[in-house]
Amino acid sequence: MRPRPRIVLPALSAVLLVALILAIAIGGAPGGSSSKTLTASAGTGFDGAGLPTGRLAPGFALTDQGGQRVSLAASRGGVTVLTFLYTGCGAPCVVIAQQIRGALDELPKPVPVLIVSADPHADTPANVRRFLSAVSLSGRVRYLTGSLSQLRRIWRAYGVTPASAGRERFARYASVLLLDRQGQERVLFQSEQLTPEALSHDIGKLQND
Repeated sequence: MRPRPRIVLPALSAVLLVALILAIAIGGAPGGSSSKTLTASAGTGFDGAGLPTGRLAPGFALTDQGGQRVSLAASRGGVTVLTFLYTGCGAPCVVIAQQIRGALDELPKPVPVLIVSADPHADTPANVRRFLSAVSLSGRVRYLTGSLSQLRRIWRAYGVTPASAGRERFARYASVLLLDRQGQERVLFQSEQLTPEALSHDIGKLQND
């Protein structure tokens, strides 16, 4: 009896269609950030997106709001919070800064927090002081700036969207990165994931690793 491919092919197509619908329903549209986050976080125990171990955070040395030179390497030995903001960003950067402040309030001991400028022209010392005061982070974080050429190299190394791309685009990709005691990139929080509780939980988990 001859095979009947016309019956097999529609059945196979139906199976593939159902699989695609389930994949989208569970993880979001293919290539979307929610799908990436679920994949990265699965089984790690982190509230943020757990990253593969072994990647050292690219080093840098910049100047903080007090005029002191700060190197990333100096933070090794403890968990470090790293983010990229700018003082003219408005609500997106204010919210991220406030979430970081909330996490610091929950921790039994402070951890280094480095904010790297995404707009060195706007991030003057006076603007930085006003911003940190407005979000109650004065004296609790180091806000780092440098020349445009210095910062461009750092932005590229960390895949940062700078302020020059526009406020909306910057806000879409703004994130907070946690580095472990060895200086490895371990957890990434996108803005929609970021809460004080989640951030303080993952900091504590890295401290206990």
